[in-house]
Amino acid sequence: MLVRLTLIFVDVITVELPIRLECSSALLYPDGDFLVCPEGASEWCATETNSILGEDVKNAHSILLQNGDTISVIKYFNVKDSSSAVKVGTKVKNICLVDDDHDTDCRMDNVGAIKLKSEFVEKSDV
Repeated sequence: MLVRLTLIFVDVITVELPIRLECSSALLYPDGDFLVCPEGASEWCATETNSILGEDVKNAHSILLQNGDTISVIKYFNVKDSSSAVKVGTKVKNICLVDDDHDTDCRMDNVGAIKLKSEFVEKSDV
């Protein structure tokens, strides 16, 4: 009996990811706009500085927002194409600023990944 073995070779692509001092893991991988370190169980925005954005992002009270900040929602709204809603006072940790109309990327419990406008959030203490 003969067995035919076919090998398919795929080119290896090297991608340079931003190094963070807290994480020197070789298992670092991108997940959307975030980088995830499975060893340290942490994630952060792939764009660590606001210099990529065309302008500074300010919240409803004109306070400058930065990647990794903790924010609170100041307006009740329904999530599009879902039956869930985001209530006033909902805290969100580790935001990621993007250059878009909805300039705050974040993940919420019971909602998942969501984009918010910075005019409907305020910077909060942890």
